[in-house]
Amino acid sequence: QVQLVESGGGLVQPGGSLRLSCAASGFAVKDYVIGWFRQAPGKERVGVSCIHSRELRTVYAASVKGRFTISRDNAKNTVYLQMNSLEPEDTAVYYCAADPLITVQTAACSREGFDYWGQGTQVTVSA
Repeated sequence: QVQLVESGGGLVQPGGSLRLSCAASGFAVKDYVIGWFRQAPGKERVGVSCIHSRELRTVYAASVKGRFTISRDNAKNTVYLQMNSLEPEDTAVYYCAADPLITVQTAACSREGFDYWGQGTQVTVSA
C-alpha cells in the first residue's frame, strides 16, 4: 500500500537550514506528483512546494520561493525539501503528500488534490 514517512524536522535558529525527507513505499515517486505542505497552529494546511512526475516541474509558494528547494531521488524513492534562511513564520508541522494524477489541483499544489499523506514532522524556528 502507499506509505509516506517524513523525517528531518527539528528545532533550528532563525537563518538556519533543515532538510526534510519523504520516504515513499508502495509506489514510485517518479510516477506521482509529490508535495510538501505545512500547517501552523490554528491555521489551515497549505502547499509549500510540489514536484511533478515526468517533466519534473516544480511549484513553490511565494513565501518560500528562493529559500526552499524540492528535489527527488528516484533510486532512493525519496523526495526532499531543502529549507534555507528559515524564519519563525516557517514554524509548522510539515506533511508530505502524493497523488498519481496531474490535475488542476495537484498542478497548483493544492492540498485538495492529494489522496495520500504522511504523518508529518515538526519544524520549529526559534532563537
